[in-house]
Order: sequence, then structure tokens, then C-alpha cells
Amino acid sequence: MPPEPDVPIAPGQLAERAALVHALALRLGAQVIETHISWILLTPAFAYKVKKPVRFAFLDYTTLQRRRHFCHEEVRVNQRMAPSLYLGVARITGKPPAPEIDGAGPVLDYAVHMRRFPDGALFSERLAAGALALRDVDGFAAVLAAAHAAAPVRRRAPAAQSSKLTRALSALDGARAVLSTGERDHLCEWLEAGARKLWPEWIERRRKGRIRECHGDLHLDNIVDLDGQPAAFDAIDFEPALRWIDIAEDAAFPVMDFAARGRPDFAWRFLNDWLDAAGEHEAAGVLRYALVYRALVRAQVEHLRAPSGSAAATYARAALGWSNPALPRLVITHGLPGSGKTFQSQRLLERIGAIRVRADVERKRLFGLGALESSHARGLDIYTREATTSTYGRLFALARIILAAGFSVVLDAAFLKRGERDAAHELARSCGAGFEILACEAPDEILQQRIAARTSDASEADTAVLRQLRTVVDPLGPDEEVAVKGSPSARSPARWPAS
Repeated sequence: MPPEPDVPIAPGQLAERAALVHALALRLGAQVIETHISWILLTPAFAYKVKKPVRFAFLDYTTLQRRRHFCHEEVRVNQRMAPSLYLGVARITGKPPAPEIDGAGPVLDYAVHMRRFPDGALFSERLAAGALALRDVDGFAAVLAAAHAAAPVRRRAPAAQSSKLTRALSALDGARAVLSTGERDHLCEWLEAGARKLWPEWIERRRKGRIRECHGDLHLDNIVDLDGQPAAFDAIDFEPALRWIDIAEDAAFPVMDFAARGRPDFAWRFLNDWLDAAGEHEAAGVLRYALVYRALVRAQVEHLRAPSGSAAATYARAALGWSNPALPRLVITHGLPGSGKTFQSQRLLERIGAIRVRADVERKRLFGLGALESSHARGLDIYTREATTSTYGRLFALARIILAAGFSVVLDAAFLKRGERDAAHELARSCGAGFEILACEAPDEILQQRIAARTSDASEADTAVLRQLRTVVDPLGPDEEVAVKGSPSARSPARWPAS
């Protein structure tokens, strides 16, 4: 079949194209949903997305060849994270009054052919219904980290400081109606200063391969439960620069959206899961900038969608909040293996909003191991004195970066020696951060039971390690007790319960 002529559709013909879509919907018995760039036809089993013949600053669908190309691009970029959802590209054929899918006659247009998922399956819908579970949040963090690890890498192009700033300022301008003059000025200055500061880091992260072909639009309306597994769909097909981005910028979108929709606990849980899997704690500054930018993008989109609605103002407030972080604090855990440090620090980070760095995970990362990979199977001893010294050095280095970006930090490690705790306290002072100790205790028989029962855990500390560590514990001194984070229980104000 010869290629269709690349002839733009005149503006007046948009109505004709709409008539074609509605004729096709009638033939299919489909419901039509319209967006500013597409028509979506929903049948009981399938969905067909037809791109409108429109041109905006960020896309051009005005010709049949372009629409065909971007339909194929949409399928390509989305099959990586939702392969069962995207079935291919369908032809709309026949005559305009009686079009059909993949029939005889000339090609009138193209549509992305998708499997229809059930109503209520979007993460946004499940969150609003109170049906989104912790396993959904954890599952999507794992899915996204794996997708980022497998995504194509781009290193050669220069870091686009100007384009990043231009896009952020454009989003700010699009949200101006829901911001006061003072708020707009603050955000403009913050974005410009942040771009100057992050310029060297953006260059370095590109050099290290952190710029990859990502999703680009990961708000919660684009994340779905497919047969019990989380997946992302509707990745950006129309502008490569919007999906060839830093993986930290991609991950920032669901973090921002969870928090803006009233679930900051899910936001911090997701972020920490993704960071542990991806090892991207050093990107804290990039994350902060991306959180503000993503909030402004959603504020702009929601204002265009419903100028009198409240959603745009909600996202604008989110942007302001991320650009004005509270005084960060450094919290260290203290306790023997099995005392509940990771469990309690998880509860804490979700409650106060913090980035956690886990010694068990970073210790393995230093040896090139995954969090759940066995060091014994590789013949490695990762609990030597030198390994412990390197691990604490890594924790402190990452904490300094994260605190500098305005995030509170939880260091999940034993911190049994007074010198280790003093070093952490001094780090907090030097960074202008608060300092607290999350102390965990349990009877010896409980510690041993928990260690023996561990499965799928990053820690490999066994009962022999427990016995050895018991001999080197420096108890908290009276001056340290004042920094211990208290339990909500008035009867035990100096300790969190171990379980």
C-alpha cells in the first residue's frame, strides 16, 4: 500500500474528523471520551485512541502520516511497562459515513488499539476509594525501578539546563491564575536559582547514564492495576524531550501526586522503595526540583481542564510546599539486629516525611550486591570492620547530600558505638539539621527468634553476629537520652516498642 500523502488538515476539518470518530463509535457501540489531543472509543473489551489533527507548541498531529507515526510511537513506548494493554495500531478504513476497524477501502485514520481495563482500576480511582494497598505502592516502585534500569540511555547530548528551566517556567506561567504575584515571584526565583545550582549535577548525571527513555507523565491517572499487577500507560509519545529525562525526574511525579492527593505516607513509602531499588539517593537535589516542576505541570493541566475547579490550586500549593521545606532533621536508629529498627524507621519515615538510608542495603551495594542477594553465595564477608567503616562513611555522605536538599533523613543502622552516634550528631549540626535517636530494644530470646525467622531481608546478621555485637555495645549516655525519639506511650517515653 503506498504511503498516504502528508497533507495537513485544515482547521475547519476538525469537525469532520470528529464526525468520523462518532460514526465509528456508533458502528462499534462505543462510548467516546474526548481530551484536548485525542478521542478515545471504549467498547466492552477494547479501547481505540484516535489522535486529533491538532498542533500545539508541544505536538503536531496535523497530518495523517504524523498521526500514524505517533500511534506507533505510543505503542512502542508503552509496551515496555504495559505490554498486555497495548495491542497495536489499527487502521480506520472505509467511507467517512460508515468507517470500520481494519476493513477494506482507503485508510481514513489510525488508532492505538488497547485492551480495556475495568472501571476503577486507576491508582487515582483506587486511592480515592480507599482501596489502594501498601502492596500496590511497593509493587509499582519495584516495577518503575526495573523499567528505569532496562531503559535506553542517552549520554551524548549536553545537559539541557536552559530547556529544563524553560519548561519549568512555562508550567509556572500556565499556573499563574491560581498563584498570587508574590507566590509566582518566589517560585520563579526558586526555579532559576535551582537551575543554576543543579547545572553541574545535571551534566554529571547525564554522563553517568541517568538520562533515559522514561514514561514522562507518571501521575496517578496513568498508573493502573492490571490483573493484580501495577502498570503505567499513556507515556509521552509526541515529544522525545519530555520522556528522555532523568530517572529521578520520572519517579518524582507519583511522589508528588500521592502527596497532593492527601497521602503523603504513600508518597514517602513509594520514594524510599524506589530509592532503595535504584540506588539514587545522591539525586536528592534533582528530586526536589522535579517535585516542584511536576506540581506546576499538574497545576497548569488542571487549570486548562477546569479553570474554576480546585485541583489546580491544590497542585499550586504542592509546588509551594516542596519549594519551602521545613527544617530537616537527622534521625539515627540504635539497636541490635532483630530489635525492630527497619520496621520502626519505616513507620517513622511515612509519618514525618523522610528519606531513609539503610545500612544493610548500602553495605551490599558497596560490594556490588542487590539488597536480597546473598553475600555467602558469592563467597564474600561483608561484615568486616573495614566494611562497616565504609558503610557508615557511605551513610554519612548520602545523609549530607539529602539534608542539603532539604529532606529529613533516617539512617537505619545499629549505631552501637558512641563514636558513630557522635559523628552523626556532628553531621546534623554541620548541616543545620535537628538530631534524634530512634532507639529499639527487645529481649534476647526475641532477637534470636526474629533473626532465625528472617526471609527476604537485606540483613544477613545471624545469631553469631548478634553475640559478637552484644559485646561492643556502648549504651546511650545521659546526654544522649535527651535526643531519643519518644514513644507515644507516656509510660515509656524513651523507647519505641520493638514490635
